[in-house]
Amino acid sequence: MGLDQSYLSYYLYRLAGAILPHIPPQWGYSLATRSGDLAYYLTPGQRAHIRDNIRHVLGTKATPAQVEQVVRRVYHYIAANYYDLFRLPTLSHEELNRLITIKGWEHVEALRQRKEGFILTTAHFGGFEIVAQACTLRGVSVVVPAEHLRPERLFRYIAGLRMSKGLRLIPIDGPLLELFRALRRGETVGLAADRDVTNTGLTIDFFGAPAHLPRGHVELALRTGAPIVVGFGYRQPGHTFLAHLEPPLYLERSGDHERDVRAGVAKIVTIMEHHIANHPEQWVLTYPIWRKAGQ
Repeated sequence: MGLDQSYLSYYLYRLAGAILPHIPPQWGYSLATRSGDLAYYLTPGQRAHIRDNIRHVLGTKATPAQVEQVVRRVYHYIAANYYDLFRLPTLSHEELNRLITIKGWEHVEALRQRKEGFILTTAHFGGFEIVAQACTLRGVSVVVPAEHLRPERLFRYIAGLRMSKGLRLIPIDGPLLELFRALRRGETVGLAADRDVTNTGLTIDFFGAPAHLPRGHVELALRTGAPIVVGFGYRQPGHTFLAHLEPPLYLERSGDHERDVRAGVAKIVTIMEHHIANHPEQWVLTYPIWRKAGQ
């Protein structure tokens, strides 16, 4: 009897985790680029999703060749992110700090001084987990709801890699009371603004067309009064990172909850559009968010 595909994935992850940290970056990132090229050809369904996302970002003036060039680069960034994930536990805090520059840290520092918890919102962009990791490196406690991968051992393994430098993960399909508790303690909750894992989001204009986006980050902000700090982790030349943190966003409550949620999501969308439009090749989301008619 053959191995279940999910368990095969687990063993492949473990194999990569055993090998990749021992490959120096100058070779590791080159290998990641080649792996990205291979994945581009081997995953036609995922490639179609990425292509649709990028086509919306680039707009109708972009030629198919221009779209495809960006799609291929997206695969390179995805593979580089996996390489970084597997070697994360082997990097010291000093090494990580040398790799990460933060723009806008004064916004977080002001919140810390007031012991005010906040919601750190980002997109699947560049080294998208770098923003949260950069905060933990500087003493900010961050808890992130994570997609509950299967099998369970795969979830525990990937979670262990991500938590190796102090980030805390909880399964997104479990009790989320800890998010409220963390904010009350003056800690940080990390939530994505571009993929609705729980399928409880809303449809809103994104790059000029109706897209299905999450609302949890805005719901949490409205229910707790916590500000939202939008952050983007740009991958830079030489595979260093720039964590760009926007000023805190305090959402208004009018008494019409649904209208307030939509207004809050729209504000986050405007910020996301700015960053993604500047570097669409760094938007590594592999899931379709624009719905076709009738869906």
